[in-house]
Amino acid sequence: MRSFWTEPFLWIHLAGLAACPLALELVWLGLAVGDPILPVWLEFFLVAAIGLGPILWMQLTRPFDIFSILIFALKPEQLTQEQRRLLSLFKTKTNRVITIAATVLLLWVLWQIYRVAPVAAPVVPLSPRWHFLGLLGAGLAFLISHLFLQVPVAVAQVLLTSESEFVAATPYPVEKIPQDFTVPGVRVNKILSLTAKEAATPSVPATSSSAELTADQE
Repeated sequence: MRSFWTEPFLWIHLAGLAACPLALELVWLGLAVGDPILPVWLEFFLVAAIGLGPILWMQLTRPFDIFSILIFALKPEQLTQEQRRLLSLFKTKTNRVITIAATVLLLWVLWQIYRVAPVAAPVVPLSPRWHFLGLLGAGLAFLISHLFLQVPVAVAQVLLTSESEFVAATPYPVEKIPQDFTVPGVRVNKILSLTAKEAATPSVPATSSSAELTADQE
């Protein structure tokens, strides 16, 4: 097992992939509100632009900082050298072709959802006159689904990095992290109660051990 696989933030964000289909279900419900008012291609483009554009731009220019959960993010100066090495890998190992391919795949999924949206119309709680609200909700849900696809895809690429490449990676400069990565939410000193190093190495009460050793020597 690679040493950096003990980093809990990697697995937390990889598991976020499970939220993608749930968000796509909300897209389906949003598109089912009322009948199209604008041309079909225009409504489809509107939802696609809201959901795909911001996340694709983020991942290609300032990748998502995985050392964050919900509305909290670790301050850059609180990251260990190993964690900053991982950030370097996100800059070098994330393949732009795969990132764009994931976007194209989600665009195809959106078109399939748009085609079958009328099937969900009977269960939508909103009145048909709220069609534009449904479109907006679908766009925001599509944005969330795209985020929960792209971040796990990037994490998966980093997880496939060899141990030698990880060790050779230079820790990302602390002062450049806010400029080169998207650091979401409120910055805090600590999020998880256990760091990767602490989780991998159980603590031993040094005081009692020293006392026992002294007693034995006597």
